[in-house]
Amino acid sequence: MQKLVIATGNQGKLHELQTLLQDLPYELITQKQLGISDADETGLTFVENALIKARHAAAISGLPALADDSGLCVDAMNGGPGIYSARYAGPGAKDGTNNDKLLTDLLPFRGEQPLVARFVCVLVYLRHANDPLPIICQGIWQGEILPALRGSNGFGYDPLFWLPEHGCSSAELEPALKNRISHRGQAMAQLKAALDTVNC
Repeated sequence: MQKLVIATGNQGKLHELQTLLQDLPYELITQKQLGISDADETGLTFVENALIKARHAAAISGLPALADDSGLCVDAMNGGPGIYSARYAGPGAKDGTNNDKLLTDLLPFRGEQPLVARFVCVLVYLRHANDPLPIICQGIWQGEILPALRGSNGFGYDPLFWLPEHGCSSAELEPALKNRISHRGQAMAQLKAALDTVNC
């Protein structure tokens, strides 16, 4: 069975990726298991940062690597916090402090119209560190930003991400449904189709 390094130190992402990948013929290894530190995310886009993380893990491990770069983009904030979503409240930020900062920063924009936002996920699969043709997949999940937290499932900004078509927040969805319809679920569906083509 082919080994695959999951290039993330985010436990929420790791859990979702492991669940989404469980039906594929890979032995999943976390970068923590290999003692690989997080890469310096110096890119200016989700694609650049996902490539940086995948290449970092592949170079150190000598194995194929899968990286996820994702975040929340709010229209009223010109797409912010975007690639800085995980560290929006500063270095070492936690979900709670990021959510609090987002709510505070959005107060001037609150009105009759909903605050439109989207979760974005870019997955990059590298066969090796110098792979000239990485598989890059992107998922976008449309929603709105709530004025207060709702729900206890998920992680990150899930309690603030309202889904009008479901009448609940992302954090109120059953995990199986979230994994099917979310930005990460969409990107993973594309990746699985691409891997089937490559491996056939």
